[in-house]
Amino acid sequence: MPELRLELYIDAPPVACFALLRDPRLHTETVVSHEGPFALGQRVRFESRMLGIRQVLAVEVTEFDPPHRLTDTMISGTFREFRHAHEFIEHKDGTLMRDVVSWRSPFGPLGHLADKLFLHRKLTKLIIGRNLHLKTLAESAE
Repeated sequence: MPELRLELYIDAPPVACFALLRDPRLHTETVVSHEGPFALGQRVRFESRMLGIRQVLAVEVTEFDPPHRLTDTMISGTFREFRHAHEFIEHKDGTLMRDVVSWRSPFGPLGHLADKLFLHRKLTKLIIGRNLHLKTLAESAE
């Protein structure tokens, strides 16, 4: 199963970073339905385009340990499996934010090929963009 691990240092406390991650307004490019800040058991729908095809991913928050960890797990979507853990680790005077994303693509060997050709890169770009936006907001609030 492919796995993506990304880390980013943010010059803000974990509680501030965690609060920003929970705010659906941070995810304006992909979130299409939600009710308030992300919390345990909440379901959220994300949409994006991949190769010009609209993709919808519905997830449920399955782990919620403020301000350290929030994990969302796919309940419906194109993937066979999808899990995204967001971790906030106190580090020096700020936060080490870590994303661990694992997924299982559909279509067997064709899915594995898609993972290598573009999916890994697309997910990386999407998450880095969101993380840099979170970093900017968190550090400007200080």
